[in-house]
Amino acid sequence: MADAPALPLVIMMMGHPGNPDPSYIAGVLDDFASKNNGLAPIVIVPDQLGPDGNDPACADSQAYGNAETYVTKDVVDWAKQNLHILQDPEYWVIAGYSNGGGCAVKYLAKYPDQWKNLIDVSGEPFPGSEDPGSVTTTIYGGDTAAFEAAKPINIMKAAPSGTYDGMTAVFTAGSEDPTYIQAATDVSSEAQAVGITVTYYEVPGAGHVGDALTGGLQEGFTVMYPVLGLSAR
Repeated sequence: MADAPALPLVIMMMGHPGNPDPSYIAGVLDDFASKNNGLAPIVIVPDQLGPDGNDPACADSQAYGNAETYVTKDVVDWAKQNLHILQDPEYWVIAGYSNGGGCAVKYLAKYPDQWKNLIDVSGEPFPGSEDPGSVTTTIYGGDTAAFEAAKPINIMKAAPSGTYDGMTAVFTAGSEDPTYIQAATDVSSEAQAVGITVTYYEVPGAGHVGDALTGGLQEGFTVMYPVLGLSAR
């Protein structure tokens, strides 16, 4: 359409092991678009993992390459140059599921000028939480302090007052997924403490897969549609 509006941008990362499967978020947003004048954000689902089932822990490293730069710079720059998106980060969402959720909250915390909104679905408490010993060695060269400094809660704690004012974040977990309920509770509490407007939601009856992902995205976009200016009037 020649008069199509510029739209918000969502970058959504999936879990580990996994692949950049757009079908889950596409299905959720098809439903939202049908109820909101056909409008939905433009979504990119990049591969933050790379080959061979590795976990780069959302960081640049000699071991697995520049995973962080790829998502936060390369993908973003490509979107700005090639897609009909709103250029104001007020209308951008960094989102993720499980491993991708840990990446998403890290990038929101670390790059507050770039990301103003977050959807963290059953996210890890920090990138590399599944095997912190290996991540410390492989990604951070044995530097425990560097690994600690890269954790989202610690990034938020270290930021100047007011850094995160005006941001919106949604944290979800399946009601039958206690490990990720704890992660969502801990990280969302710190996010709220630093001034982010936080929604916390447990998907009824869900574990860590399937319904937890779909239900988490449904809650996330229920919150985000008015924030992004997409709600039908």
